[in-house]
Amino acid sequence: MIVCLDSGNTRIKWGVHDGIEWLAQGAVAQADVGQLSRLVAEWPQPEKVVLANVAGAEAGGRIREQLAAWSPVIHEARSEFRRCGVTNLYKTPERLGIDRWCALLGARAQVSAAIVVVMAGTATTIDTLDADGNFLGGVIMPGVGLMLRSLAHGTAALPFAEGEYAANPRCTDDAIVSGVIEAQTGAIERIFSRLSDPAACCLLSGGYAEQLAGHLVIRHRLTHNLPLEGLRHLALET
Repeated sequence: MIVCLDSGNTRIKWGVHDGIEWLAQGAVAQADVGQLSRLVAEWPQPEKVVLANVAGAEAGGRIREQLAAWSPVIHEARSEFRRCGVTNLYKTPERLGIDRWCALLGARAQVSAAIVVVMAGTATTIDTLDADGNFLGGVIMPGVGLMLRSLAHGTAALPFAEGEYAANPRCTDDAIVSGVIEAQTGAIERIFSRLSDPAACCLLSGGYAEQLAGHLVIRHRLTHNLPLEGLRHLALET
């Protein structure tokens, strides 16, 4: 049995896999990290625990405190040059965010063609894999929520918008929400357009993935908890 944990800026996603299927998945807020102790009680003897943490050393320490009983089998994932069919062409491979690396590994396990991998969370990352599994690079931009908050906090007259998307917005809230959606999907589609593989597709994961997917005009697919999938494959190779 493998336990996978993806510690992001806002939430800690977790999953328990028996080698055939996911037995359970869930998430807790970073502020509620104490809830992870329930995993130890419910799944007392995993063979391996793999952790991807981008929330900093302090957050990682809190997670390890809650999972102290699993300490002998906890492995903290690191970005590498090559693993699970993916070659990392980042200038300094180990500097690639582990959440992005795990998402790439999970994506490669699902698609053999070229892929644009989108993680739509606190930040939005848009990464490209070619058909040979080479990670060509990617971009990082503020996520949907951060874009909305930046306009509300950085301007005197604009609200935190709770509008709806419209092709031609006719009120301020709709104009803000629509602008954010257009910016996010436009960046995804622009990067996707650079792929020459006719079988290429876009995989989206993260809290805002479904919202963005509804406005994309390229071939795409929602894949929940993509970093967990990558962690599972990583655990099988380490």
